[in-house]
Amino acid sequence: MTDEAEIAREYRELPSVDLLLERLGDAERSRAEAGMEGARTVVDAEGSRSLAGAPRLLVRDWVRRGLEEARSALATARTAAANGDPAELPARGREAWITWVLARVDEFAAERSDGMLQRVVNATGVLLHTNLGRAPLPGSALDAYLQAGTGYCSLEMDLASGQRRSRLAPIRRLLPLLTGAESGIAVHNTAAAVFLTLSALARGREVIVSRAHLVEIGGSFRLPDIMEAAGVRLVEVGATNRTRIGDYEAKIGPDTALLLKVHPSNFKMVGFTEEASTEELAALGAKHGVPFFEDLGSGALRQHGDLTLDEPRVQDTLVAGADIVAFSGDKLLGAPQAGILVGKKSWIDRISKDPVARIVRLDKTALAALERTIELYLGDPAELRARVPMVRMLSEPLEEVEARANSLAADLQSALGSGWRCIVVPSAAEVGGGSLPGQELPSRAVEISGPLSVQELSRRLRSACPPVVGRIEKDRFLLDVRTLLTGDDVDIVNAMEGLR
Repeated sequence: MTDEAEIAREYRELPSVDLLLERLGDAERSRAEAGMEGARTVVDAEGSRSLAGAPRLLVRDWVRRGLEEARSALATARTAAANGDPAELPARGREAWITWVLARVDEFAAERSDGMLQRVVNATGVLLHTNLGRAPLPGSALDAYLQAGTGYCSLEMDLASGQRRSRLAPIRRLLPLLTGAESGIAVHNTAAAVFLTLSALARGREVIVSRAHLVEIGGSFRLPDIMEAAGVRLVEVGATNRTRIGDYEAKIGPDTALLLKVHPSNFKMVGFTEEASTEELAALGAKHGVPFFEDLGSGALRQHGDLTLDEPRVQDTLVAGADIVAFSGDKLLGAPQAGILVGKKSWIDRISKDPVARIVRLDKTALAALERTIELYLGDPAELRARVPMVRMLSEPLEEVEARANSLAADLQSALGSGWRCIVVPSAAEVGGGSLPGQELPSRAVEISGPLSVQELSRRLRSACPPVVGRIEKDRFLLDVRTLLTGDDVDIVNAMEGLR
């Protein structure tokens, strides 16, 4: 049993921060103390690749955290010894403590790597996977993103005149061509677009909404909360499952600023249901001089053809009379994260001049990528599949998906050998991201089984470089091929080879 005197000796054996940094090869630690942590990085003399490139002040913090945990372990042991209980120590002696603390530093470094944004292979079968960043960008959009982000760009300058211009000028030219609206702007997501519209057109006044449309979006954000934050007064009408146009008209008064309809894009309500149509709400708003605003969520376009199934299309909603329409950039459009507002110029102008518009404006890189993605939709619709990854995943024929699955299964089987089994099985992919709720796409997946449990296989693939994210279904580990991008199959094979 460890006594208190022995524990006191172990306290004295704990290494200093400087000694630990020396073991990590931080010959420039004095520069870090001077606040020049960005000038050099730690050279990892212990051979741990996870520390490569880590800023010195961050490594110093990890060392201090490791020492704090060592002291905490000793304090726990001292308390136990004082109470006559067994006291176990994680290490004994100076060298053992150095090894123990540096092992904790390596764990902190691994946690840092795991926690930072990095590219992953999406083999889940969920096309718009919110946790994995939703829509992958088209190549031309990515090029524009990098060009805008790696140097200076003409964000707010008209190069012809040399004068300042609005950063939204190109988008405001493109959105009418895309949707047929009089005008349009973009902000950093659809929730921001809704908030901005409410703030600009209805702050301090009433907004009428059906109870069926008081939805909750991702991250526990609820429409009533957004309305309250925007400073508008919510007026609920109808019942959860049935709301008629007369319910709206009965509540219109002198303080009514807006009629709002929210498309329930992440759920479906079936059975004994009824709701007022876009045409009815637009006509009612026109009758009383109240603008009608419809949030479509994902925002299907006519250019998508039959890929959107029964989703309302932006152009159809505008033709039906909606004054303002909101939809998402990073869902079916396949662009970067953005909330797009289109509609009558008078309302869009008023919205764009609201102070909140500056708070929720897009940065230069997102604007550049959004502009290029919209341009793709203005070209030949037949080329969309080849140029927009989201459209390709939605429209790829099952026979092509199956051919890719067979090729991947064969490559994996060859790489892994007889101890593993890689077979192609039917799968059902999902659009995801709050789009086309309940709609599935026929797909094919590679089922992998071998010496590892499905949970351990899934964990190890998530630790690969790049991480590979599949799915576990009925105790089977699956790699759905519909969501794989060009080159992902090579990354999967390399990751699996590391498991042999």
